[in-house]
Amino acid sequence: MNHPFRNLAAALALAATPLLAAAQPVPIVGLVELSGGGATVGTNFDNAIKMGVKEINAAGGLLGRKIEYTSFDSQTNPGVAKALAAKAIDQGAYVVMGPVFSGSIVVSMGETRRAEITNVIGGEAASITQQGNPYVFRTSFTQALAMPKVAAYMKETVKAKSVAVIYVNNDFGKGGRDSIMPEFDKQGIKVLADISTDQGQIDFSGAVLKAKQSNADALFVYLHEEESARILRELRKQGYDKPIIGETTLANQKVIELAGEAANGVIGADIYFPDVEPFASNPVNQRFIAKVQQMHNLTPDKFMALGAASLQVWAQAANELKTLDREAIGKRIRGGTFKDTILGDMSFAPNGQLATRHYIFTIKDRKMMVEK
Repeated sequence: MNHPFRNLAAALALAATPLLAAAQPVPIVGLVELSGGGATVGTNFDNAIKMGVKEINAAGGLLGRKIEYTSFDSQTNPGVAKALAAKAIDQGAYVVMGPVFSGSIVVSMGETRRAEITNVIGGEAASITQQGNPYVFRTSFTQALAMPKVAAYMKETVKAKSVAVIYVNNDFGKGGRDSIMPEFDKQGIKVLADISTDQGQIDFSGAVLKAKQSNADALFVYLHEEESARILRELRKQGYDKPIIGETTLANQKVIELAGEAANGVIGADIYFPDVEPFASNPVNQRFIAKVQQMHNLTPDKFMALGAASLQVWAQAANELKTLDREAIGKRIRGGTFKDTILGDMSFAPNGQLATRHYIFTIKDRKMMVEK
């Protein structure tokens, strides 16, 4: 049977001895969105980590120690996430994986920082890795890196001279809006409408009408996945025919599943595409896709890949150094590169920010097609 973590697990397994058999497990806590508005991405992130833990343990564990993984549901609520981060610390978590939503990360990472616990996160808000937190590592790419490329594409390829902006009014959405606005200014793109929406919003008819009435050349949308699917359906319902551009949360596998044909033509930016190059020929990714399809009967999205890659990077660092020392592992990750992951080669900046390449793509026939 193919296992996406086979090579990693084999490398991590040491010869069995009575001492290793008696070794205490390595406790890892997943602080993830299993309910609320982030349930889709949080569950995918969590399931991928569980898959990796299971396979590493089956091969003998991490440095001869089993990994004991426990999921805590943040309910997509920053206050709950902060309380659960404290609970994870009280229960002796060695590593905290997640959250995925930026609003929850902003408040919970203060708890893991005070406890000097490694925190591998998936959120995109630029402010997270600008705070100098030595214990945080981001496996997603940040708004500060994505937005210049998106704005340049809108200018050079879409030829947009004006744009309407629709964003969700939370840390994630405001961070994206604040990152893209100066990039529009640099490109000479005039913002004709700046439209705020609520997290979990159901009815987008008013927001879409405002965007249409602005008569801008293009629309930039920065919402969460479920909201993105709803607004795409509303845009098609109202006959919106201008280019619709966003980032990873506007255009991904889950949005395609929820929005259906309404997602066709949408332009986005992301770091992972399960079945196109350069990922399609990556044997680690191929095994990962097969395992996800076998266990969950779906094609993995970016958040599943991030969950799996988060565990891979941390475990590879521990195995390479032959230690679980947090400071040593942190130094290895910061400014380092990791090969043979689901995302290919993953590099990190000195501040813990993922520095891996990302791509512009268009959804065609309900599939993501990479452009550049």
